[in-house]
Order: sequence, then C-alpha cells, then structure tokens
Amino acid sequence: MKTGELARLLDAEISGSGEVEVTGVQGVSDLVEGCLTFLARKKFLPEIAASPAAAVLVSDFQDELSHKVQLRVANPQLAFARALELFYVRRPEPKGVMEGACVENGAEIGNGATVYPLAYVCRGAVIGVGSVIHPHVFIGEDSRIGKNCVIYPGVKIRERVTIGDSVIIHSNSVIGADGYGYVTDGGVHHKIPQVGTVHIGNNVEIGANVTIDRATTGTTSIGEGTKIDNLVQIAHNVTIGKHCLIIAQVGIAGSTVIGDYVVLGGQVGVADHVTVESGTMVGAQSGLMGVVKKGIYTGTPAINHRQWLKAQAVFERLPELMKTVKRLEDKVKELEVKDND
Repeated sequence: MKTGELARLLDAEISGSGEVEVTGVQGVSDLVEGCLTFLARKKFLPEIAASPAAAVLVSDFQDELSHKVQLRVANPQLAFARALELFYVRRPEPKGVMEGACVENGAEIGNGATVYPLAYVCRGAVIGVGSVIHPHVFIGEDSRIGKNCVIYPGVKIRERVTIGDSVIIHSNSVIGADGYGYVTDGGVHHKIPQVGTVHIGNNVEIGANVTIDRATTGTTSIGEGTKIDNLVQIAHNVTIGKHCLIIAQVGIAGSTVIGDYVVLGGQVGVADHVTVESGTMVGAQSGLMGVVKKGIYTGTPAINHRQWLKAQAVFERLPELMKTVKRLEDKVKELEVKDND
C-alpha cells in the first residue's frame, strides 16, 4: 500500500512522498525494510531514524525523521492499531452451518454467520448476523449471541446467557457456570440453585480461560466496551460497568459493583459486596474491601497509592529502624539504672 493511500485511510497529514510503498506494519523492536511504525516517545527517535522503516506515525513532524515519510495523526498508537488491522486482519468468508456442526431444531442462525464443525448449538439459541462460532464451542438453550461476534474454540456459553454485538471471547472461557453458592446446615454444604443469568454488553473482549458465573437470581453483568484479560474469575451477581480494564488473574467475589472506566491490575482480589467507584485504578496484587472511592490504590488491604509508596519506603528500612529502636531501648535502660543508683 502506498503512503498516500495509507494517509487517506488513517486520516493523516503526510510529510514526504505519497508514492512510497509500505509492505507491512512493525513495532520499534521489529523494524524491517519498507515497514510502517509509530513514534511512542522521543527516546525512540534515533532508533527509528537509523532503521529501514519507510514511514512513521507521529503526533508532530520530527526534523530527525525528515528523510522518511511521516504521517501526522492525533494518536499514533491508535493509528498503528488501525494500520495493523488494514494490513493483517481479514474477516473470514461466511460458511454457514458447516458439516459436522450440531445445531438443534429451534436454534436460529443469522445470515452470514459461520458455525464450524464440532460446535454445538442448543434449541432456542440465537446466533446473530455475521458471527463466527469456532469448533468445540457449546451454546446452551435460549442463549443469544449478537451480531459480528467471534467465539473461539472451546468456549462454553451456558443456558440463557446474552452476548451483545461485536463481542470476542477467547478459547476455553466459560460464561454462565453456576455461581459458588452454598448454605451449611448440620455440617453439610447444601447447593443453592443458581437460576440467574449473564449479560455481556457490546464490544466486550474476554480473554482465554475466563470464568463469568451466572447470578443466583438476577444477572451478572459486564458493561459495554470492557476488556477482560486471561484467567479472570468473576463471581455471581457481579456488575462491571462500561469500558473497564480487568487484567490477568483478577478475582472478583459475588455481588460486587464496579463502576465505569475502572482499571484493576493483575492479581487484584476483590472481596464480596464491594463497591468500586467509576474512574478508580488499582495496582497489581492489591486487595479491595468495602466502598472504594474514586482514586488510585495499591496494597492489601488497598490504600491510597501515594501513602502506599511512603509505606513501602518505610518497610524497606524496617530492619535498620528495629536496630535503632533496640539501641534506644538499651540506652533508656542504662539511664534508668543510673537514676536508681
């Protein structure tokens, strides 16, 4: 693709020739002849300038890159993502219900959808227009998959689950498993039937090996635009707002309410019945309890991030401080002995 056409598709202002051929898209560490890359920070200028890259996405034209074609955009990283899509992402041609797929009577498959061999779609299920159901996917009774979704191999979607439009679910995730609910009587744990459901909003992406449990009653809900990394556990009756980022190995216990645009770092643990206000950011391996006001938190239990940094500085000095305290104690004892004499 020529740089002029690329500039048009990316809504970019061009500096240099529009006739240079771009053969691919690469990050700074993988630059090859003829590729397009992007300038994330100025510290990468020398590396990009000396590279064989043909064109660079920038937020402002750079004199150091005047020998290359520069494409000025508001957000180079976003434009880089769009360029990757232009060069490498190809929507597969619709194949309908393929031989070897099992679709029960009463299931509805939308136009342009694909159901691969070894997928199983139960009665009453609906697959939206243009969605792709890969092998070994199970879709339970009366579940609904929206338009243009991609459900990768091994995903299990239980009964009465609702998936919005343009949702991506990666391999081996389970949506709508029973919530972890028991009542103990006479030394025996009795199962509480989990009769609720799960609702996944539009444009959600769910990583591999994620489990989102169905509600005891009511709905476990994931808001529009939220992105969930691999190996996340979301328990029954949890509500997660719009455009949240949930990083790998996060565990969220039952009946927690998370607002919009919340970021939970890797391995964050959230206790049950917690409320997290919109716009909150939580550092990796932190633990949340109670009501978490909007802010930035770290630690277990989580505290204000600035306070945590101060506490960490003190923690590193604890051995030294203990020695100081011991010396002071010994000094006090000496003074007490002298006073008694």
